[in-house]
Amino acid sequence: MNTVLYSYALCVLVLFVKMFAISCYQGVYRIGRLTFKNAEDARFVGRPASDQELPQVSRAAQAWMNDLENIPLFFALGALYVMVDAPAEPSIWLFSVFTGARVVHTVTYLARWQPWRTLSYAVGIACLFGMAGIILSTLAERTV
Repeated sequence: MNTVLYSYALCVLVLFVKMFAISCYQGVYRIGRLTFKNAEDARFVGRPASDQELPQVSRAAQAWMNDLENIPLFFALGALYVMVDAPAEPSIWLFSVFTGARVVHTVTYLARWQPWRTLSYAVGIACLFGMAGIILSTLAERTV
């Protein structure tokens, strides 16, 4: 397996685990407090449905939504990067830094830490643009 594909696959797996952890985080709070907004879930544990979601669950849902705005772009650009056989060395850095930035973003989002959340978001976006630029450059070199 080539280095680019290996790096991409590893980062995809780390992002999968990170996103799954957000779901577990929400479940821990819901189950730990036996507080559910969905009537069928509340009924299952013999409780009335809550009018509002727990604050921790809402915060985690917001972090999850932010992931859904960014991580699919990484999946697409990373796959393109692999397919066009773009240079290996930048991929290791861009993929790893993006993945690290998304992990830091989730932690700082849940902890309400600014400016670290915004900085980690910006670093991740910069990596996406870096990937896109290298993909475009690679395509341009091969069409000339």
